[in-house]
Amino acid sequence: QVQLVESGGGLVQAGGSLRVSCAASGRTFNPYAMGWFRQAPGKEREFVAGISLRTGFAYYTESVKGRFAISRDNAKNTVSLQMSILKPEDTALYYCAATSASYDVRLNRVDYWGQGTQVTVSS
Repeated sequence: QVQLVESGGGLVQAGGSLRVSCAASGRTFNPYAMGWFRQAPGKEREFVAGISLRTGFAYYTESVKGRFAISRDNAKNTVSLQMSILKPEDTALYYCAATSASYDVRLNRVDYWGQGTQVTVSS
C-alpha cells in the first residue's frame, strides 16, 4: 500500500549537481526516517543518506559528506537529495527508502523501497 516514487535522475557532468526526490503515499505511511541508497553495476547496494522526519537530523555515508544534502518536506511527504560536486563514482541507481524503526536514520532496517532513479555522472 505504501509507495515511494523517485524522480529527478539524469545525466550530468562531473562536478555538476543534481537533485533527486522521493514522493511517499499511503494511509499507513508513518515512518521515522527516510533516506537514499544507491547501487552501481557489479556493486552492493549501499546506504547514502538518511534523515529523521521528526527532527531533521541527517546522517551521511563518508564518501558523500560535504557534497550531498538530504532534506524533507513533511507537508508534501517528500524527501530530496541534493547532490553536488558529482563524481563518476556516484553513478548508480538511487533508491528511496523508509523505516519505521525509531532513531534509525542510518536505515539499518528498511520497510519500504522505491523503484529507483538513474543518476549518471560523465567525466
